[in-house]
Amino acid sequence: MKPSGQKTLAARTEICGKGVHSNSPVRLILAPAEANSGIVFHRSGLESVITRKIPALWSSVCMTELCTVIGDIKLGYVSTIEHLMSALLALGIDNLSIEIDGPEVPILDGSAVEFVRLIDQIGLVESSARRRYVKVLKPVRIEHGRGFSELRPATQGFHLDVEIDFSAPVIGRQRKVVELSPQIFREEIQGARTFGFMRDVEHLWKAGFALGSSLENSVALDGDKILNPEGLRYKDEFVRHKMLDAIGDLSLAGAPIIGTYRSYCGGHKMNFLVLEALFADPAAFAYVEAPFPETAARRTMPVVAGQSAIARAS
Repeated sequence: MKPSGQKTLAARTEICGKGVHSNSPVRLILAPAEANSGIVFHRSGLESVITRKIPALWSSVCMTELCTVIGDIKLGYVSTIEHLMSALLALGIDNLSIEIDGPEVPILDGSAVEFVRLIDQIGLVESSARRRYVKVLKPVRIEHGRGFSELRPATQGFHLDVEIDFSAPVIGRQRKVVELSPQIFREEIQGARTFGFMRDVEHLWKAGFALGSSLENSVALDGDKILNPEGLRYKDEFVRHKMLDAIGDLSLAGAPIIGTYRSYCGGHKMNFLVLEALFADPAAFAYVEAPFPETAARRTMPVVAGQSAIARAS
């Protein structure tokens, strides 16, 4: 494990846009946060309270239909957090205060590109507090129909193996395997956009979804045709976007994962359920911390499963 301190943004910044489902305008402010505070949304624009604090954790998830929603539907929530959270995890941000005045994170171009650009413009600062990880100690698996999601142990790093299988020939069966890093995320994942079928639009509108969807923020499919004039950004953009979503959903572990994530025909719900299954079994995970830089070359002691165990230099 490389020596690493916790990171946050170097300064306050903001971005505005509309939600892909709500079509509501929203202002998003990203601000530096203290070490060990984690990533926390501060939802304003509510009738009952001035601001509602919502930690970006799997235990805060309240809905997973078409997007990931945290908070409480009646008391205040934030939806479609996955693209932003994906960028934060991939670029190594541990602590952040996110102020949002609407119910949904802006969709922007349907990918994580604008979030990455914003973060790169501001830069990061590293604290002396050691970075914390969730280490997978034994396999956990969730199955639904023909699909599954699972987390397995790995010696180091966060590995993703995502496969999708659509009956529509324009998508078909696609698979992508990576070890996540800031470079890999920038080069291969950040630009993959959300996608959907025109045949589903009317049903989604009636259910209150996709009200802000357009060719500017989504890849639209009509039968075997891609309606976007510019076409795809990647030949396998569909599976890359599913991987982008999975990274964002799995960031709700509350710390970077050391392990391997594998899914087949998965989605937001199964991403959440595999995290729930992981934390339900104390023997399946352990918390570890990166060593101090001056002791990075030394070996670390074993951790205790399911506890807030620290991998300390020996």
